[in-house]
Amino acid sequence: MKSDIIERLGESEILLPSLIQDGLHANDQVKLRLAVLQAAARRAQNPTVPPFDLQDECRAAGIDPLPMETLVQNARLVDPGRISAPGLDTLAAAIWQDVTTMANSVKAGDQTAGEAGLARLAALQAALKDKPENQGPADTMAVTRIAQLGALSAHHEDSLHRLVMDLHKALNQLAAAHAEEICAGAHVYGLTPEDRPLVEAFMRGLESTRKLKFNHPGLATTAMRSTGKLVIQNDIGETEAHVVVITIDPAAVTITYTDVHLDRARFFANLFDAFAVQWSGLERKDAQGIGDEEPFYLTTGRFAAVDQAHRSAFLAALGSSLVFLIDWNKARKLLRTWMSKADAGHILEWAARNRFGHRAFLELGGGDLIASAVRNTTPTRIGFGERLDHALGREAAVDFLKNALRVASETLLAGSSVRLARDRIEADLMRRLQSVDSSLLSIVVRQAGLARDIADAIAHLIAARSKGQAIDADRAAANARHIEEKADRMAVAARVEIARLNADRAIESLVNRVEETIDEFEQAAFIASLIPEDLPADLLKPLGDLSAAAVGSTQAMAIGAVAAMDVPQGQRVDTEDALEACVQLADYEHRADEAERTLTRLVLRGSFDLRTSLSVMELARALERATDRLAGAGGLLRDHVLADLSK
Repeated sequence: MKSDIIERLGESEILLPSLIQDGLHANDQVKLRLAVLQAAARRAQNPTVPPFDLQDECRAAGIDPLPMETLVQNARLVDPGRISAPGLDTLAAAIWQDVTTMANSVKAGDQTAGEAGLARLAALQAALKDKPENQGPADTMAVTRIAQLGALSAHHEDSLHRLVMDLHKALNQLAAAHAEEICAGAHVYGLTPEDRPLVEAFMRGLESTRKLKFNHPGLATTAMRSTGKLVIQNDIGETEAHVVVITIDPAAVTITYTDVHLDRARFFANLFDAFAVQWSGLERKDAQGIGDEEPFYLTTGRFAAVDQAHRSAFLAALGSSLVFLIDWNKARKLLRTWMSKADAGHILEWAARNRFGHRAFLELGGGDLIASAVRNTTPTRIGFGERLDHALGREAAVDFLKNALRVASETLLAGSSVRLARDRIEADLMRRLQSVDSSLLSIVVRQAGLARDIADAIAHLIAARSKGQAIDADRAAANARHIEEKADRMAVAARVEIARLNADRAIESLVNRVEETIDEFEQAAFIASLIPEDLPADLLKPLGDLSAAAVGSTQAMAIGAVAAMDVPQGQRVDTEDALEACVQLADYEHRADEAERTLTRLVLRGSFDLRTSLSVMELARALERATDRLAGAGGLLRDHVLADLSK
């Protein structure tokens, strides 16, 4: 009666907020009912499908869950193209009634749009009714009809699903246009005093990250008091099936979220791991079409807040997360050209948690931004179409792309030059490629360590002979052989890695030279095991000097390689240490030459037996060759360091 009076007085517009609420409520219900209908079809066609738990969704939409679950669990095929389920006709009638309610609600605020919606609805009903396959016994329905009701249609023809989305969009526009007021930036009506702090908390979170969408449309928010609860809705972006509805009642905050991208739905849910949110069947609870239509997925999250502070914190977190959903899949596709799908998702989650986002990255060119950095810095190191995780290694590639998203966001937020952002990204890529070369030098460090192990063993053997101490020379030779075999495997693996990363070939030459050094030391250890135990003291002295030079050269090689690893970081002391080590390698080679010549002079001028002469000469030559190899490696290391300094 009150409504009739108001209409006769010509003030029917005052009823519009209530009608809009009815239409939005019908939208929630029709989406749920379509999901039930499609679940029944899947259950009928495959009875082994896991049970379909609808309680959270039904409660959020104001529908009794028991009849819905009964319908789905008892769905059966009556022939290959038709299903039967208790209450199926009632469900279908309710679907049409929900859409009628939506169209009438639109008509109340926009007569032209509402009448167009009703006309489309009538045409769809007539088209479906006239098809022979849609005729049948009570509570049965053709599978093709279910597909027609739930699908968007392959060629953009009209469909019930498309009509629902169009009416929903129109209702959102009406809600925004006819809001009673603006609360913290949201269009609101019918709020109670208790609702306002909750809307303000959500909007506080939304506004804290809104700037990260840059020029992209979206994030408009409406809020209303409806059927005893507060409902907040955000349009997110422009995707039709991308919707978030937040319902707040005294018991909990409930999120109803739909998305065409299952991975993005998972990403969204993961952002709230700091809150005890119960998500209902992210993978199984969907509203996808049957057949070849692209699905969209539905999930519901429930957060039972213990007090107002926790509820406000959760609402703020919800609001702040929405900007990271805009163009999420577009950003992931671009990142996947440079690395794995899993790592691309990890980078986007990192960017969201650290409040950088990915929209700035897309604004600055996205994939073209990275491709330009590759072309301008290292065209010979990273081939066309080659993934960054192959060229840099997985960890370095992930860190580089994280930094690219961070730099892009900081640049646009600060209003800085885009050229500056590109330069920073290119410089970072160059630094990481140099870091790859530096990390490969760690292999040379490990090789030098193995070389020292053998040189130490030889020096220990000679010292023991000088003191007349017994020593197991054969065991020392066997250990040297095992070390040499390990070094060979290390060198083979290093060459593979250097080739894969297209690293500086000077490093490969270093690896080869130190490997040759270890071969010489292993040969020296073998000969040392054969020298007589009663070697004259005048021969042991220069042998000791020679072995000491060998040990010193391995130490210098390790120190130089370690220092060279840090040269790209720009530390002057590291450069000086690396170059000093190269000088020391040359000095040790000279000492070894002198000791080897002393031994040659003593042997050739003396009257030693053949075994003594041959063993001492061969040992001296092997040790001297080893120091020669290391001196040559020092020259290569010096060139590498100077090349780094010139970059």
